[in-house]
This record gives sequence, C-alpha cells and structure tokens, in this order.
Amino acid sequence: MRKISNLQKSVIQNRDCFPPRLLVADKRGGRNDSHFSDTIAAISTPIGEGGIGIVRMSGSGSLKIADEIFHGGHFPKGSLRTKEKPSQFASYTTHYGYILNKGEKIDEVILTVMHAPKTYTREDVVEINCHGGIVPLKRVLELVIKKGVRLAQPGEFTKRAFLNGRIDLTQAEAVVDIVRAKTDLSLKVAMEQLQGGLSAAIKKVRGKLLNLLARMEASIDFPEEDIGDVSGDEIRMNIDSFKSELEELLLTFDKGKMLREGVTVAIIGRPNVGKSSLMNCLLGEERAIVTSIPGTTTDTIEETINIKGAQMRIVDTAGISSKVSNRRKRSRNIIEIESIKRAKEVLSKSELVLLIIDGSQSLKTEDRDLLKEIKGKKTIVLINKIDLPQKVKPEDLKKFFKVNIIEISAKEKINIDNVQSAIGNMIWDGEIDFTGDAILTNIRHKELVSVALESLNSAARIGVNSPELVTLDLRESIASLGEITGETITEEVLDRIFENFCIGK
Repeated sequence: MRKISNLQKSVIQNRDCFPPRLLVADKRGGRNDSHFSDTIAAISTPIGEGGIGIVRMSGSGSLKIADEIFHGGHFPKGSLRTKEKPSQFASYTTHYGYILNKGEKIDEVILTVMHAPKTYTREDVVEINCHGGIVPLKRVLELVIKKGVRLAQPGEFTKRAFLNGRIDLTQAEAVVDIVRAKTDLSLKVAMEQLQGGLSAAIKKVRGKLLNLLARMEASIDFPEEDIGDVSGDEIRMNIDSFKSELEELLLTFDKGKMLREGVTVAIIGRPNVGKSSLMNCLLGEERAIVTSIPGTTTDTIEETINIKGAQMRIVDTAGISSKVSNRRKRSRNIIEIESIKRAKEVLSKSELVLLIIDGSQSLKTEDRDLLKEIKGKKTIVLINKIDLPQKVKPEDLKKFFKVNIIEISAKEKINIDNVQSAIGNMIWDGEIDFTGDAILTNIRHKELVSVALESLNSAARIGVNSPELVTLDLRESIASLGEITGETITEEVLDRIFENFCIGK
C-alpha cells in the first residue's frame, strides 16, 4: 500500500495549494532574462512644452548614476548645498540641484530618491524633475544612457512591478485604463481594478476550484488513506456554484467595455431631418455645417462627449435615401452612394442609434425603411422640428415597434436634455454606479473567463462517473483564471500585454 508523507497530507488539506504541474510560467521567471537586471530610464511625462518633465530611472544602478550626474545647489537666502550623494539620501525625499555633464549645467532640477523595495517597481528608483521642454529632457536622458542605462521598453516599469510581485496582472493592466480614462466613472472602475477588486473575485473562484481539485485528486491517488471522499452531489453542487459566479462576472462585460472603450452613437435619418443640428446641440458647439439644402453632410463627422459617466463617440452620418437622383452629375452621384454606404456601416457597428424623423412632414418610405433596419438595436427615435406644425405623432411610430420616442426641436434646443438623459438610461439600463463591484472591462479577461466557464460546463457534462476527466477540466479552468491575474502566464502573452503601454510607465 502506498503511503503519503505528512507534507503531502498538508498540501492536500491546504485550501490555497497549487499543484506544480499547473504552472505555465512562473511570474518571476523574468529574472532569468538579462534585460531584467538592467537599469532602465525613460521620459515619463508627455513630450512637449510644460512646467515639469520627468526622467525616471529604475534598477540597481539608478543611485550610482544619480551620484555621478547630480550636484546639490544653493537654495534661496544662501542656504548651503548638501554634501551628501543621492545614494545617501533618505527614501522618498526630494533634493534641489543641477544635472551636470563634464562640469556643464544641463538643467536645474528636483531629484527624488526611492529605495527598494518600497517603490513602484520594487527596485531603486530615481526621478529627475526637469523643466518641461524637450531639449533639457532629451539631454538628461541621453546623459543617463551614456552612463550605462538602457532605454525602457513600453510598459517596462509596470512590467517590473508585476514581475517583482508588487501587483498582479489585472492591476498592471488597470494602470493603462487609468491613464486612458476619459470619464470620472471609467476612472473609478479602473481604480477599483488597480486596488484589486477584479483580482479578488477571480482569486476567490480559483481558490475554491483549487480546493475541490486537491480533494478530488487526493481521493483518486490515495484511496486507501483516510482523507475523505468527495461525493458526487458535492462535486455537482460546487461546479454549479462556480459556474454561476463566472456567469455573473461575464454579464458585466458589455457595460465594462463601454466604460473602457466608449460607446458609438450613430445619428441617422433621411436627408435634411436635422441630424447635424442635433449633433451641434449635444456637443454645445457648431461642429457640423447646417443648411436647408438636403445632402449637406456627405461624410461621417465624429466627436466625443461625456454623458452620465460614459464616453460617447457621436457620429453624424449622411442622409440615407432609398434612391439616388439620376439628374445629378455622375461625380455627385458617386459621392452620394459612398456616403450612404458609410452611414450604413456606422449604423451596423454602433451600440446606440438616434433615428431622427422630420415631424413637420409625413412619414416617407426612407423613414419606414430605417425603422425596420434598426429593429433589434438599442434605439431612441427623435421626432424633430416640433417648432413647426406636426404631421407625425409618437403613436404613428409605435405601429412599427416600441422604442423610446422623444419630440424635440434641434433648432430651438427644445428637450435636448431629455435626449441626453435617455441616452444615459439606455446605455446603463438605469444602473450608473459600478464602483465596489468586480467588472470585466478587458476583452482578454472576458475570453479567459469564458474558457474557464466552458471547462466547467465540460466537467458538468461528464458528470461524476469519470472523476479523472473532471479533474482535467478543473485544471483547465484553474489555468485560465490564473492567466488573468498572471499566476499562469507565458512570456509571449506578457510581452503582448505590455507592448500596449506607453514608454515611461
């Protein structure tokens, strides 16, 4: 009879155990890469004129190089400059002085010193606050590179924070979301992810899966030992519970994607119904040309606005006609055909449609065709020109299908605030504040959760008649969830994630 050691029993009973063969790549594996031991540097502020520009260094050579190029200067009122070197400065202190190259003063700076491990990268970090012009920043960067520093790759500072175990992969990706946030709500959700909200939800499910897997494998491998069998009912109940948690998480993706990437809102309608006027009203500026001549807008016009915490990409399209006049010149005819084609492309890709009907005229064939074409899409129908005698009423449109219908006057700016409220309610389905909840905003996370869920579905289909096959599916689910947080990750995937970062972050 096979015996198991006390250590093996301990592993089996440990809820957080992780079978070594599940590991795809240890997240600290980057230490074997020669690049990982380099000291790196980059300009960490946007290029251009500004009050301050920062050159950041990270790595074991940062303080040594700072010693060579930084010289403390005199403060106002004749206070003495320090005789200490940057390597002797206390962590998280700033010091006034100059960056010198062979005795030449390059720039007057404030130098910040941060000692490992309590830094962003868990390495020694030095930040040189220069004047925010391209010339002083470039010269300081060139100087530190001459001293043996390597130019940082995109996202390498954050990559080192991940590889050194300060943050997990979802938190690293949240850094990009914070930098790119366009609204207060998208910033709040990114901050929740940076603080570990999504990580906690993923690790919670993954931990439960690990516990079930460890118990099942122990009962399979050591049936003679008094470890305790896992009943079929318990396995089914656990798998159903795990599936529910992942399904609930997947349901957050549509709204999470809107927060991260924005929402495309198409303004469509036949020619001369007031599409450009509405766009100008929503933007609060005269962005689109407005005339009484049908077909003034011949191409799509895009602008971005913030409505109820969501970034909206508003697209004004050309008027969609059912036919193109043969009386027009051939060149004009070609332009009109292409304009309609582009308008329909925008319509097909949009998350929300604003269909405008001219209420001062009877419904046209084009109006009816568009009402049929938008069926199944999130739509708000706007009856425009209510400042004129009306020939179209809301009840006339409800014959087609039930949608949000608002009567407006884009020219007189009547009920435009109602349109903005309706857009926000339509996008969020009445739910605005997502902070405090785990939300999927990243397509990579969504795909991996979907793979993990499919593995659990496979386990449920197999049932308890073949526990060995069930454990294989559990392993696949655990590995997929681990790839989200970086517990199981390949170097290729890691590089692909961080190449989307800016240099200096």
